[in-house]
Amino acid sequence: MRTSTSGPLTATPLGDARIIAADDFEFVSLPGRRTTLATPVSPAAGATHVTLHVVRIAAGESFSPEASAEEENTAVVFDGLGTATVGSRTRPVSRADAVYAPTGQALALAAGAEDLTVYVWRTPLAAGRRPGTDPEPFSSLWDETTQLRGFGGTGQIAPDTDRATMNFVFWPGNGSSQLCLHCGIQQPGQTFNVHLHPDSDEAFIAFEGIGQMYLRDRWIDVSAGDVLYAAPGVLHGARNPHTGPEARRFVTCGGPSPYDPALYSAAGLSSDVR
Repeated sequence: MRTSTSGPLTATPLGDARIIAADDFEFVSLPGRRTTLATPVSPAAGATHVTLHVVRIAAGESFSPEASAEEENTAVVFDGLGTATVGSRTRPVSRADAVYAPTGQALALAAGAEDLTVYVWRTPLAAGRRPGTDPEPFSSLWDETTQLRGFGGTGQIAPDTDRATMNFVFWPGNGSSQLCLHCGIQQPGQTFNVHLHPDSDEAFIAFEGIGQMYLRDRWIDVSAGDVLYAAPGVLHGARNPHTGPEARRFVTCGGPSPYDPALYSAAGLSSDVR
């Protein structure tokens, strides 16, 4: 990993699809602070809609995305302990905790006595979209309240029969207007089948374990921290090819931006924003 103290590094072009290994993140130090920031996905690098930051907040310091109240933000704690604030509400957070800040409410993240590593998704609210009336600001990747089971993909690639479960952490049903946050739980041998989003770009991460991500036309080995970007219309998916007594689950999280109503339809759910 490279860290710069002299200002932002040039964004690496994404093309229409790319997997960015965690070891290749380019971190910059925030002025006068020990906190460092990487931005593996952004419109400056060619993303259609979404920006994805990886921020390492130094112990005792805080971070707020620039002009966060003017955008939608979701965040997932990758490591460490701290607090998250959405508007006037603050909550302690730790690994796998998730945060949603709608347009009009600023997001702030603070590390406690140890460093806090957080992945943060950002996007401006598109014309014609309005914040939800009662958005849920705090959740966890392990929230099983609303799920998609048995997803067969979108038909371009023959589906696997052992199908992973996806938790809908932030989605229109709990007030998310444009961004979403989904968590795929790929148990040993399971696949979240290959699919595409016609009008959304996808940025998701390997959160836990080792597995594979499908991109364009092949499966690629990944491990925790790695990032996938897929432009609209690009095939992608996730699977855990490992089986046997030593195999462990492979967890991914992220989501299409703007959210894709087809995923909620596949789960028998409405995509109306609460």
